[in-house]
Amino acid sequence: MESMKDYEKELERSFRTINEGDIVSGAVVAVTDEEVTLDLNYYAPGIIKIENLSNDPDFHAKEELQPGDIIEATVVRTDDGHGNIELSKKEANEVLAWDKLREMMEQQTVVTVRIKESVPSGVVAFLEGIRAFIPASQLSADYVEDTDAWIGKDVRVVVITVDPEKNKLVLSGKVVARQEREEERNHRIAMLVPGSVVEGTVESIMPYGAFINIGNGISGLVHISQISQKRISSVHEVLKEGQKVKAKILNTNDGKVSLSMKALEDIMEKPQEEEEAEAIEYSSNETAGTSLGDLLSRFKL
Repeated sequence: MESMKDYEKELERSFRTINEGDIVSGAVVAVTDEEVTLDLNYYAPGIIKIENLSNDPDFHAKEELQPGDIIEATVVRTDDGHGNIELSKKEANEVLAWDKLREMMEQQTVVTVRIKESVPSGVVAFLEGIRAFIPASQLSADYVEDTDAWIGKDVRVVVITVDPEKNKLVLSGKVVARQEREEERNHRIAMLVPGSVVEGTVESIMPYGAFINIGNGISGLVHISQISQKRISSVHEVLKEGQKVKAKILNTNDGKVSLSMKALEDIMEKPQEEEEAEAIEYSSNETAGTSLGDLLSRFKL
């Protein structure tokens, strides 16, 4: 037997009222070149004309929307003359998108946007249907001179400015690029093995030691106390910028690489000491003879 529960949706639809200006949500039912049809869980379907979907000129409804996708839109008219409720996603964005963008900024959410055009001092992209500006200085971790070359490229960004009153949305790819570069660097450092020997170039000298570039964007510090077995008062006594050196990795704590040149001197000295010890032992156990009798005694006739 049918119960009241079977009619809950129908009852909900019959008592629900939708007015102009309301923001409603519905599931995509169909997408054509002219419009998108939504199921609003109401007696009438919702219709969004293509021109009212997004401010992004490159937004393609058939490519980006699928049946079942949920869309929030503003009611423009409760009857478009054909028994449908006319909606606008653009208008809803003006209300809802800014709250979402502010949340993205607070949580430092990383998103991907596509660069649409180049403008003075930067480029333009769209996020949540809102036109966004990315200053040239915030496009990359590296210096950007030609912003035209970025048109059509996908960039991972975070939101750094949200100001709905001034319709101002600013994004940064530089922040993300630096984070990713730092993560990659830390991964490469983690792969280094303490105790192994590396070769590098002295890139800078400080009063407390020297920084050695060992490749892959990694530099390690040789503290002045780890440069030589001999006591030195200045790093310049032993090293100069651009000099090729070898060093032993001491540790890779906290994303920093500590090196030692002195440890290699220890390694080089030990074999030499062992050779000298062997020579002394050999000479002490053998009696040197140079007489003819000693030489002839070794042969059996």
